[in-house]
Amino acid sequence: MLKRHYDRAAQDIGNIINLGHVNVSISDQHLATHYYVTGLGLTRDPYLMTGASNMWVNVGMSQFHLPTGKPEILRGVVGLVVPSREELLDRLTQVRKALAGTKFDFRENNDCVETVCPWGNRIHLHAPDEERFGRIQLGMPYIRFDVRPGTTQRIARFYREVMRAPAEVIKNGTAPEARVQVGEKQYFYFLETDAPEAPYDNHHVQIYISDFSGPHRRLKELGLITMETNEYEYRFTDVIDLDTREVLFVVEHETRSQTNPMYGRPLVNRNPAQTNMDYKPGHDSLGWAIP
Repeated sequence: MLKRHYDRAAQDIGNIINLGHVNVSISDQHLATHYYVTGLGLTRDPYLMTGASNMWVNVGMSQFHLPTGKPEILRGVVGLVVPSREELLDRLTQVRKALAGTKFDFRENNDCVETVCPWGNRIHLHAPDEERFGRIQLGMPYIRFDVRPGTTQRIARFYREVMRAPAEVIKNGTAPEARVQVGEKQYFYFLETDAPEAPYDNHHVQIYISDFSGPHRRLKELGLITMETNEYEYRFTDVIDLDTREVLFVVEHETRSQTNPMYGRPLVNRNPAQTNMDYKPGHDSLGWAIP
């Protein structure tokens, strides 16, 4: 029998195993429906947060959480993969009138469709690409944060040593960028920029980790735990220089264990191309992964 040789390390993803959600407050659930559901083609979770004060929006295996409140702006870009650029552009064109007078906008480039939500959050949408995004045909493969010059090496070290996640510094054009693996083909990027750093406004990101106690022990030693939510979750906000304790970047990390009851919860993802005028039985749902 012919022996096959595999690079087993290629399947290692480190201790952070899933980027679960991005949480930003918004001021109007009606406008959010126009943008996230009608425009982007995503799906409101039908089971949880179904009232008028909060909306959970499914995108493959990840979500946006959109509670009503003072609008929050993530300091960077959220990257999504959607099945069809052509259909996306058609939907975005259709919601222009409904979103007139807000910060909503979109434009194409060779890599993606760059959009701005009604409150100013930047969301870039890509076509499926197995080399870049693996099996994802609908999902959230990355968040790219804007950080100060000279911070990326120390940010990468923080995630490697504290969170036990693979992290390295690469180049994005001419700028250094830290890349941290936070799931299968999911990454946090930290891109150095000369632009003035915007103040942090309490938005947060949520991750699932495999070794739950090890990072907690180290974060507690460093005085970084900000909330002991329950037995399945804790939170921290500061990413620091491990030698000087200088704060390099601030974003709340809602950190959950694999034993959290929400881990692996199946998310409903609809096929946004399905309409009542052109209905095809059996095509209501959309799988997140390339067959």
